[in-house]
Amino acid sequence: MTETVLRPFAEQAYAHELAALAADDDRERPPSWRLSPWAVVRYLLGGTLPDGTVITPKYLGPRRLIEVAVATLATDRALLLLGVPGTAKTWVSEHLAAAISGDSTLVVQGTAGTGEETIRYGWNYARLIAEGPSEKALVPGPVYRAMADGKVARVEELTRVPADVQDSLITILSEKTLPVPELGLHVQARPGFSVIATANDRDKGVNELSSALRRRFNTVVLPLPDSVDDEVAIVARRVGELGRSLALPVPDAGLAEIRRVVTVFRELRAGRTEDGRTAVKSPSGTLSTAEAISVVTGGLALAAHFGDGVLRPHDVAAGLLGAVVKDPVADRVVFSEYLETVVRERDDWADFYRACRELAG
Repeated sequence: MTETVLRPFAEQAYAHELAALAADDDRERPPSWRLSPWAVVRYLLGGTLPDGTVITPKYLGPRRLIEVAVATLATDRALLLLGVPGTAKTWVSEHLAAAISGDSTLVVQGTAGTGEETIRYGWNYARLIAEGPSEKALVPGPVYRAMADGKVARVEELTRVPADVQDSLITILSEKTLPVPELGLHVQARPGFSVIATANDRDKGVNELSSALRRRFNTVVLPLPDSVDDEVAIVARRVGELGRSLALPVPDAGLAEIRRVVTVFRELRAGRTEDGRTAVKSPSGTLSTAEAISVVTGGLALAAHFGDGVLRPHDVAAGLLGAVVKDPVADRVVFSEYLETVVRERDDWADFYRACRELAG
C-alpha cells in the first residue's frame, strides 16, 4: 500500500493518472510502452482528460525539451539529462520510466565506488563456489534486467562513475547486447529497452564522458526555471506534496515566504537583484530549486510543530542560512553583505531581514 511508505515510487503515487491516461490513449505506442509518446508528455506536463481526470504537472519547463526527451527514448538512442543541481533531472527520469515502463526502480546510483558489476551483473558467491558459474548463480543488475524485460533503466550521476565503468555501457547502448563470457551467452535487449542517464554539468572534469559514450546519448539540457513565478510554483507544489507525505499541516499564508526564499536564491545565484540594478556576490553553493524546497519544507515543520501553523520568516531563516553558508567564512560574508545591501532596503521584508540578521550574526 502506497500510504504506508514514506516515499512511494512514481508509478505508485500517480497510478490513477497513469491508468486514466492509458484508458484514454488511442495513439500508437512503441513496442512495450505503457503509453504513447503523446500521453507520456501529457503525464509529465499535466492537463485534463476528456473524462475530467486532472493530470498534475510533474515538470514545469519548456514543452519542447520533454518532447525531445520522449522522442529520443522512442528511438534506439539513450537519453542524457544534463543540468546544474536542482533542475529536476532525477525527478524527470523517474517519471519518464514510470510512464513508459510502469517501473522506475531499475536504477544504478552513480558514485566513485560504482563497479562494473552494478551496471552489468554480479554473482551469488556462495552458489558460485558450490556449483560453479551458472545462470542461477548470476545476479542481474538493473541494466541487465531492463534489457531482458524491455524496460527503461536509469543511471543517476553518470559522471561520478569511474571512466572504465562508464565505458561498460558502450556495447550495451550500441549493440543492444550484454555479453556474459563466463556462461558463453549474450543478453539481447528486448523492444522497449532504453537508458536514461543524468549528469550534473558542475561535475565537469570529475569523470568526463568519453566521446564514444557521449555519442551513444542524445543530450537534453534541463534549465533553471525562467522566472520567479515559475520557480515559486515548482517549490510550492513540491512542498505541498512533501508536506502531505509527512503529515504536516499546510501552513497559512506560506506563499509569501516561499517567494522570498526563491528570490534570495535566484539573486545570489545570478549575482544581481531581480530588477538588475544591484550586483551582489555569489556564494560557493549551487542554491538549487531542490535546496529551496528543502528550506521551505524545514520551515513548514517548524511552523507546524513549534509555531502557530503560519509559515513565518523565522521558520525559514535557519534553513536559508544553512543553504547559503557552505563556506563558514567566505559565504557568511557574502550573505551578510546581501542582507545589508539588498534585503534591508526592502520595506516589506523587515521581518525577514531581522530573522536572518539574528541568525547570521
